[in-house]
Amino acid sequence: MGRSAQSVSRFFSLRKKKQNDWAFPEELCCRFTLAEISAATQCFDQTLCIGRGGFCSVFKGRIKVDGDEDRINVVAIKRFSRGSERGMREFRAEVQLLCQLRHPNLVSLIGFCQENGECITVYDYMPNGSLRHYLYDSNIKNKDPLPLTWKQRLKICIGVARAIHYLHAGVKHAVIHRDVKCSNVLLDQNLVPKLGDFGLSKMGPPVLSNVLIKLNSRVSGTFGYLDPEYVMSGQLTEKSDVFSFGMVLFEVLCAKSGSREIPECVERGETFPAMIDPFLVGKVAPDCLRKFMNIAERCVRPTGAERPTMGEVQVELECALELQERADAVKQLNELGKTASSSLAPPPAHDMED
Repeated sequence: MGRSAQSVSRFFSLRKKKQNDWAFPEELCCRFTLAEISAATQCFDQTLCIGRGGFCSVFKGRIKVDGDEDRINVVAIKRFSRGSERGMREFRAEVQLLCQLRHPNLVSLIGFCQENGECITVYDYMPNGSLRHYLYDSNIKNKDPLPLTWKQRLKICIGVARAIHYLHAGVKHAVIHRDVKCSNVLLDQNLVPKLGDFGLSKMGPPVLSNVLIKLNSRVSGTFGYLDPEYVMSGQLTEKSDVFSFGMVLFEVLCAKSGSREIPECVERGETFPAMIDPFLVGKVAPDCLRKFMNIAERCVRPTGAERPTMGEVQVELECALELQERADAVKQLNELGKTASSSLAPPPAHDMED
C-alpha cells in the first residue's frame, strides 16, 4: 500500500488518537489559528450563523488567505461540536477528502483549524445558499423571488451528477458520499452547483471498471434519501448515492420535500403530473419530461442492480437538456415566423366611400 493510501486509511479509522498523532495534510490546504477564525467570525457571533446541522454550525466570515495582507476572502466557516466523537470523525473525513478532491462541482476547502478542542473547516462562501432553499424553503430571505427555471434546474442536476460520477469513477479510490440531498447542494453566484458535506463519506478500494464497490457500514444518512437496500442489508454501495440522487431529481421536478411532502402526495394517490411544481407547468418539453422522469424512476428502483451508474445518469440528463433546448429553439422560430408573417401582411382593404 502506498504512503498516500495509508494516510487515507488512518483518517477513516474510528480509533481515537491524540491530536499530535494525527498528521493533517497541511501541504494541501491552509491551517488557520483559532485566533484567525475567531476574528473572522467576530467570536462566533450568532448573527453571522448561516446554518446548523446535527454536529456543527456554519458561520459567514472574512479571513486572510495565503498570508496575503491585501486579500480577504468571504468564507463559510464550519464549527464542529466540541467533545463530539461523531463531529471529530466528520471533521477528519472532510479535511482528508476535500484536500485531495478537485472538481468544479465540489465545494472547495480553503483550510482548517484544530486547536484547544475546536475542530473547524473553512470553505468558499456560496452566496446563493442551498438548492433546498430555492426549491421549497418559503422562509428564505434576500433571494430572487422568482423560482428557478426548468433549464436552470436541469443544469444544476447535471453539475451534481458530474460531481458524484467523479467521486465514483474519477479518483484513484472511489468515494461514496452517503448524504446526497438538496441541502448539501450549494449554489455559487452564477447558480453553479457545488456538492458539499463529506462528513459521512466512505472511501472504497481502488476504482476498477465495472466493479461495484461494497462496504459493510453502520447505516447513516438522511431519512427520505436512504437507499432501502442499504438500510436492509447494511451494505453500502455506489448505487446508494444513485438512489439519493434520484430523490433529488424528484424534488427538483416537484419543488417538494422528498422526506415528507412527496411521500404524503403518493399516499393520497396523487400522480406525478399533479405533483409537478406549478411554476413548471407548460414550460417543460414533453420529450424532455419523459426522459427526466425515466432517469429519476430508474435511480430509485428497489435494488442497486436495477439502477444506472452515475455516468449513465449524467449522460441522460445532458440528453434531456438537449431535448429541452431543441424544443425551445423550435418554439422560438415559430414565434418569430408568426411575428414576421403579421408584419408582412397587406393592410386591410377599405371601402371606396370610406
